[in-house]
Parts: sequence; C-alpha cells; structure tokens
Amino acid sequence: MRIPRRAPLVLVPALAALCLAPLAPQAVADPAVASGGSAPAPEPRAVTRLATDEGTGGAVTSVDPEATRIGLKVLEQGGNAVDAAVATAAALGVTEPFSAGIGGGGYLVRLDGRTGKVLTIDGRETAPLRSPKRTMFLDPATGDPYPFDELVTSGLSVGTPGTVATWEEALDRWGSRSLRSLLRPAAELARDGFEVDQTFADQVEANAERFAQVRSTAALFLPDGEVPAVGSTFRNPGLGKTYDKLGRQGGKLFYRGSVARNIVRTVKAPPVLEGDLPVPPGHLRGKDLKTYDVRVRKPLTLDYRGFKVHGMGSSSSGGSTVGQALAILERLPLSSWTDDRVQHAVLEAGALAFADRNAYVGDRDFVKVPDEALLDKEYADERLCAVSMAQATPKPLEPGDVSRYDGRCEPAGEGERTAVEAEDHENTETTHLVVADRWGTVVSYTLTIEQTGGSGIVVPGRGFLLNNELTDFSLTWKRRDPNRVEPGKRPRSSMAPTIVTEKGKPLVALGSPGGSTIITTVLGLLVDFIDRGETLEDAIAAPRATQRNTVWVEAEPAWLETWSGDLEPFGHLLRETTLPGGEIGAATGIEFLRGKQLVAVAEPVRRGGGDARVVERD
Repeated sequence: MRIPRRAPLVLVPALAALCLAPLAPQAVADPAVASGGSAPAPEPRAVTRLATDEGTGGAVTSVDPEATRIGLKVLEQGGNAVDAAVATAAALGVTEPFSAGIGGGGYLVRLDGRTGKVLTIDGRETAPLRSPKRTMFLDPATGDPYPFDELVTSGLSVGTPGTVATWEEALDRWGSRSLRSLLRPAAELARDGFEVDQTFADQVEANAERFAQVRSTAALFLPDGEVPAVGSTFRNPGLGKTYDKLGRQGGKLFYRGSVARNIVRTVKAPPVLEGDLPVPPGHLRGKDLKTYDVRVRKPLTLDYRGFKVHGMGSSSSGGSTVGQALAILERLPLSSWTDDRVQHAVLEAGALAFADRNAYVGDRDFVKVPDEALLDKEYADERLCAVSMAQATPKPLEPGDVSRYDGRCEPAGEGERTAVEAEDHENTETTHLVVADRWGTVVSYTLTIEQTGGSGIVVPGRGFLLNNELTDFSLTWKRRDPNRVEPGKRPRSSMAPTIVTEKGKPLVALGSPGGSTIITTVLGLLVDFIDRGETLEDAIAAPRATQRNTVWVEAEPAWLETWSGDLEPFGHLLRETTLPGGEIGAATGIEFLRGKQLVAVAEPVRRGGGDARVVERD
C-alpha cells in the first residue's frame, strides 16, 4: 500500500475577507440592491481559508469558504456525501456565479462507502433538438463561423442545462435530505449576501463590456454601471427566490414550469439594452427542457500500478484521456526515473492521449467511442513508439489506429506530417468540489457554465446565468468529427472528476476546473501522488504545465522557473501560459489515510485560495 509523506496544515490568508457564516438577514433599502448587486459591506471580519485540514468524520473541499462551510454543516447534522455535495454546489452558484450554477451542467462520480461500487452521473448540457447540423455556427451572410467572441454572448450558444436534473437524480438515488432543505442555506446566502473578493471583482471587470449589453446581467452584476468593489456585500435575491421555489416544486419548476418558460424566452430574445446581439437567438425550446435527462453510467475504470482509477466516460473526454495517458505511463518505470525524465514522459503521454481524444471521443450516444482500445496495454505500447523518452517529438502528433494494433512498433513512415492542432474553445472557468462522509461514501463533482460568465445572459428575475456550452462543439462541421454538433447531442467536455481506490476503498478523490487543461492537471496530480510519492497537498500546490498535442508546452511561471533548464535539452518548446492569472487549474481533493483519517486539500494560492474542512479536526 502506498504510504505518502505527511505535511503540516496550511493556513492561507484570504485575498479578501469572506464571512465565516452567512450574514444575518437584513432589510434592503437601496432599490438597486433589491434586484441584486452590491452594497457597502459591514466592518470586515478577518478570516482565513484553510488550504489543508486533517481529521475524521467527513470532509468538504471547494474553491469557496462559504460553500465549504455550508456543505460541512450538512455533514455535521448527519447528512451524507451526496446531500453535502448538492448543498455545496448550490452555494457555489451564489458565490461563484461566473463558473457554475443552475444554468449549466456537470459530471458527478460517487463511490459507495458500503459496497465500494462507483457510478457516475452525466449532467452535461445538450444541443437543442432544432439545432441545424452543418450551419449551426455559420453566419449566413458570409458562410464563415461567427467570431468566437460574438458567439459566446448569445442565445445560440446556450445548451439545455443539466445541473438541476443532476441534483435530483443524485438525491433520489442516494440522498438522505430533501432538495428544499439543501437549497435553503444557499438561498439565505444569496439574500443576505457575501463579501466580494478580488477574484469576483476581477471576473466582472473582465466581462464588463459584454455584461453591459444585457439588461438583466448589467442590473445584477454592474449596479450603477460599476464593478462591485472588493469588500462590498453582494446580494442576489432573485437567485434566493429561485432556490426557494425550486426547493418547494422540484425539477418540474425548472424543466416544465415557469423557470423553463423564462429560460426559453430569454434564449429566443436575449434582453439586450440596445439593438440585437451580433449572433442570432438560440434554438432552445420547451421540448428540450421537458425531454432532458441525465445519464447514469458505470465509470471508466483503469487499473494503474495496483490501484483502480475511476473517471468519467463520454460525453466527457476526461476519463478516457487521463486514463490513456496513464496506460502509456504505466509501461515506464517512473518511480526509478529522475524528475526531469518523469516530467518529459508526462508531457509526451499527454500529447499522445490528446491526439486520440480529438480523433475519437465524442458523446457516446452519437459516437462509438473506442474506450477499450484507448486503455488497452498493447495499444499503449504501440502509441509509445510514436515518441521518444530521450527527445521531444515535434507536435502535433498523429492519432493512432484503434482498429488494428498489436503492441509492436511499426517502421517509421517517410510521408509528410499531416496532423494539425485541434480547435480548443473550452474556457478555464469551471469549479470542482469533493465530499466524503462518515460512512466512507465519496463524491467528486465538477460543474460549469463554460465561459467565465457563461453566455453572459442572466435569466431576468431568476438570478442565474445561462451557459454557453454549445461552443464546446467544433465550430465547423466535418463528417468524421466526433464532436460535430447534432440535435440532442452533448458537446465533448474535458471535465475529469476522479476517484482512486485500492481494494474497493478510496485512496484519493480529486478534480479541477480549467477547460482542456483539466486533463493535464488531473494527470499530473495522479502521477505526483502515485508515482512520485507526494502528498496530495504538495501535488496540488506544485506548479503546472500543460501539453495538449500543441507545438508549445504552456506553463505557469513557477513551473518554467523550476523546470525549463531541465526540459529544454529534451527539445520542448516552452512558454508562459496566457490563461487568466497565469494559472493552470484550481484543484481540490481528499486523501484517505489509515484509521478513517482524511486530509482535505484545496488550492493554497490559485484563484485566491480554496477552502478545505473536516468534520472533526485532530
């Protein structure tokens, strides 16, 4: 059994003070605040975020202290991991509205503490049933795809949301509390308000121009035309009321009732302040919401060095791409290699897996995804022939042939390289949470609205942003493209909520936001944890790089400072990432030790630091 090193708890000062508990209810006098927005905050209270906490009785870890505390209270009051995951996710919809919310979707992986059985819920958004196949994203005036920056802020980018259906399915199957009771704390948080931190303010600032185009969005997030000030109190009474009604009426309100009608009306006629948005309205209709359903499936599971790695199958590519890269790396004796050789191997394995992901992975209800081949040991041996462990291979790499392989290296061909870098429109804003309860059940859950701020369109009076997930489809239609748009199809995702077990017991559960960099982040965490023997907190805190079968390896500044001297001799082309804040991912996870001990871990610095809590601290 792997026995990792222990490290001390890490206390991280918040970049901006956040309340330790929801504020007491108070009257709202300012008419602008009554419909949402910010107001002068009370005297700030000094708080800290816990990047790492250790103990027993259950744990919650997320990017936000308010959400973590709400989920933890559910566990303390006897709720289970699914109950706490729903409550935490609902709170993130309040405090992280630009990353997640009921206007979006996600993927949930659950390990049953009693049986060791793992199941997943695919709550990914779907393309409307009236979606045109070949011309969905084409400007009829030019025949060319709409500019991406115009497409994201439009009804055309909105897929049928799946988050509410995910919550209901999870609670119906495994929950011990009602949806109403689990939404109540988040509803109170929305009404009472929370203190605006630097990340929240920066995200509004970065989206201010497009938010200002939409009446409902501007009213909520740009009161008086200004970005909410750091330290002010942000309230969203519209979302609080929506949560209250959703708790009473359940998913039928969202998928068949008044909220469904509000969503359809907003997609068909976005409430813009002047004129029209550059992109036409969307194709979402009432039937899309009425017929939406989640997919409950077995996980995609890989045996890796004596452990089982459980991840999401398609429509997410997270499980298959992380799994394939691990299958390739398992052919190599990483534990005996120097750190620079391990870094090189991870970059090359990631590139190989991304080449196959782009060629073969899409929504399994529409595409025959060759998961068995992608995770096959012989196929991994054959794919290794395409790269060298001594020198970086020029990128992008060609995909392998999943229809015929025998594990042997074929003679190198003399033909010209034809591989090109694949389109990548996935945005980095998503959120991830992990929960474990006293009975050993674990939930790893990634949810999103895609772009920072999703489509940029708030459903009037309801307080939540709609997603722009349809931009995760390929924007140009190709016959052999597994990610081409089709009616009712789920766009390919990179979300990779993951649970690793040993003999049916959890060893570690983790995940991250970050668009397609989710895959390389999760891959790197698993290699650091399993192969290099790092603790989970050290692995999460470490600097990151990402190789997604592109010419350049993109990296955080700290990674370049640490590794560029060692990696450049291998021939890698390295450059600093252009991702927001120069950061890759924002992981959370729980490490499971002997004797029911838990170590809950969040980012110490990225996105201002996350928050991790255990029920009973040692």
